[in-house]
Amino acid sequence: MVLRCETAPGRRFVSAQGVRGQGASIGMKQRTLHTLYGYWNELRAGRLAPQRLEIEPSRIAGILSETFMLERVEASTYQFRLAGTRLCELFGSELRGRNFLEGWSDQDRLALERHLRTICDQGAVAVLTIEGGSDSRHRVELEAILLPLTHAGNRIGRIIGAMSAASAPHWLSGEPLRNRRLTRHELIWPDGRPHSVIERLGKPAPRLPRPGEARIVKTEQRQFRVFEGGLADGKFDKR
Repeated sequence: MVLRCETAPGRRFVSAQGVRGQGASIGMKQRTLHTLYGYWNELRAGRLAPQRLEIEPSRIAGILSETFMLERVEASTYQFRLAGTRLCELFGSELRGRNFLEGWSDQDRLALERHLRTICDQGAVAVLTIEGGSDSRHRVELEAILLPLTHAGNRIGRIIGAMSAASAPHWLSGEPLRNRRLTRHELIWPDGRPHSVIERLGKPAPRLPRPGEARIVKTEQRQFRVFEGGLADGKFDKR
């Protein structure tokens, strides 16, 4: 089920409540984005976001060339830590180490900064439609998704994303994209509404451990199942 609501002029929030990886239901067109969202949502398992170290590249091997990872350095700097070969080819340079926010118009950059801040602060997901071009005549539509990852405790400090072209015109393989602009952008709330609203209503988003994460610790009298993360001293389930 997809819920749509108007909040402020020009800003639309989209909820993917009840959707577990069914990208078509939340307006994404490209298979790469469907695949990454489904994998991310499966790992999330009801939590605000999965952990960075839970990502297994082998699980998304077919889309790695169009996948990237960002690190939130500060409010205006989201640095590429990894970028697939296809993306580097599209933009004609190695993206690793560059700021994701570079190269946009002032208006687009402000919109992206706002979305990135909401992703990191509240666990939203952003879907972007981008027009890229090598010159005034050669244009192509791209679609991108930005998904939060926790890195230090429960803090969201990484973003995994994917970007894919809607078509492959003959010139795209030989001419890098030198400019780009946002043509559409929206936020998705995987749990139906912003995390801050859930907390205010007294129904915090569950932070469930993934199946198989637990390890068994035995003493002379008891046996414990230990889930890594969460409280500083661990979270125990007596068995």
